[in-house]
Order: sequence, then C-alpha cells, then structure tokens
Amino acid sequence: MNPLKSSSRSAALLVVSALALAFTGCAARRQQAYLEDKAQGHVYRKPLAEVWPEALALVKEKGFSVMKTKEGFEAQTEWLQTSAASSLGTAFARYLVRGYERGPGQSAIEFRRQDRSESRAADNTDGRPSAPSETSTGANNSQMRRDTEMEWELLQKVDPDAAAALKAEAKKLE
Repeated sequence: MNPLKSSSRSAALLVVSALALAFTGCAARRQQAYLEDKAQGHVYRKPLAEVWPEALALVKEKGFSVMKTKEGFEAQTEWLQTSAASSLGTAFARYLVRGYERGPGQSAIEFRRQDRSESRAADNTDGRPSAPSETSTGANNSQMRRDTEMEWELLQKVDPDAAAALKAEAKKLE
C-alpha cells in the first residue's frame, strides 16, 4: 500500500471525525438553549406554595445560603465564593429568586444571578497586596441576569413530565 495514500485517508478521516464532533456539540448546545428558553417561560400547573420550597432547595443544593426572605415569594442568597482566592481575582455569585402566581393553581419561578469579581492591588513582586485593606472591586461587577440553566434544573425536578416532553421536542429539531 502506498504510504502517501494511507496518510491522506487518515487525514481525511480525522477531518470528518472532527467535523462530526463539532456539529454534534453545536446541536447539543442548540438543544440546551432551546430547553432553557422553554424553561424560562414555563408555567407550573401547581400552586406557588408547592413549587417555592423546591426553588429554595435548588439554590441551597448549589451551596448558597438563603437570607431571610421578605414577605411573599422573594428570596436572596448570601454571596458565595465561586473560584479560588487569587491576586488576579476572586469570583463571587448570589441569587435573587422570585415566585409569581400565574392564575388559579399556576405559578412561575425566576432565578436571577449576579456575579462579581474582586482583585487585590499588588505592588510587590511576590504578588502580596501593599496593604491588607487595599481591595479593589473593578468593572468585573455585573448586573443580575436571568439564569435559565437553573430554571431548567427546577423544571426537571418539579415537573419531570413537562421536562421529558420538552426534551422530545428538542430532539425533533435536530
């Protein structure tokens, strides 16, 4: 067998495999985006009082501690460190969770996440801050954004039948 032909075939197979993996990844991302979009607008066919404890349990499972809630269905978590401490920046996150009545026996839950990063000003060559109190919080702070991934997780937990139907729908879109 000609070694040149063999290497050309190998290269062609490698390219085809890489493209197949790339398109599979793209399809999986599109499906996930579709599911999260549907979860964002999902109305549970359950009273809010039934869904609310599950929403709070989900943020607690992720390591967040819920501060005392206001009257009604609104809660905020404490800031949670989400990355290792570093002189380059330490990441933190917190959630605001809101529940809404959508009609008799119907409800919706919204998760909003806020991320921020703090870095210490380092003047020394070893990376230590020049003074322990010099903490700078820069432009890495962000506004709260809707966390549709958490909403999808809640939907799978609270209404597995609806989640299964949405997954089947998403597969048809391939």
